[in-house]
Amino acid sequence: MTRLVLWVAALWWSSLGLIGLVVVPLLFARLPTPAMAGNMAGALFQAQSWISLLCGLVLLLSGQSKRLTLPTLRSPTVVMCITAGMLLALLSEFAVAPHILARENLRLWHGIGSAMFALQFLFASIVMWKLTPPAPIE
Repeated sequence: MTRLVLWVAALWWSSLGLIGLVVVPLLFARLPTPAMAGNMAGALFQAQSWISLLCGLVLLLSGQSKRLTLPTLRSPTVVMCITAGMLLALLSEFAVAPHILARENLRLWHGIGSAMFALQFLFASIVMWKLTPPAPIE
């Protein structure tokens, strides 16, 4: 069970990093028009929101398990980071994305969405840091 929880946390953290730091910048660098890149990035961010919500739900439910040998998952900091990450994913999907799709004040809404994505990555990073034990000193 503990290994599964770590894999889910790793999926959440690495998917955010891969999409935000590698895939989306490559889309804008390689696709012929910014509109094409933006449409593809939007689809990826939508999928990422659902991945974040699913991973967060699994992590929160796992923290309630009596069989789990990972007490850090129950710490207030970790629970807060998971919950905040899920909230940011929901807000990105249902509050920010509609404004971007409607092309309303793109600079403002893109900035807000980018900041929320970065915060979500920060929260996932804190969760990963707290859940992974330090390497033994030899």
